[in-house]
Amino acid sequence: MVAKSIIRCSLKFAVLRSKDDASTRYSPATCIGCRTAALSGNPDPKHDSTSFVERQNLSMRMGIRRFTRLTNGFSKKIENHGHAVALHFFYYNFIRIHQTLRVTPAMEAGITDHVWSFEELVALLDVKSQAFAA
Repeated sequence: MVAKSIIRCSLKFAVLRSKDDASTRYSPATCIGCRTAALSGNPDPKHDSTSFVERQNLSMRMGIRRFTRLTNGFSKKIENHGHAVALHFFYYNFIRIHQTLRVTPAMEAGITDHVWSFEELVALLDVKSQAFAA
């Protein structure tokens, strides 16, 4: 419960709404303006963009084949799907060195001081399973 309150206090969230002119039914609408509003905290206006979210969605779809259509790699249980997403984000943030950062995002944010290996990830799972068994 404490972790939720800490996250809630540090969360910065804004919304970007576009105003569309949908003059015809089947043609794409033309954007005639947009409006932003802070919903939580004090977000930086230069980051009020859908580009960050769309890029993250693309990375997730390309990295986790469960999100693509017509694949045999789907999850039959929502719990397994959640585990696959968690593994992807751990790899993305702690193991994979990003070309523009030249380090992992976790290192850039100061969460860790080294690039994690898959062996360290498996060791975390072993510790968790031992604690669960006890």
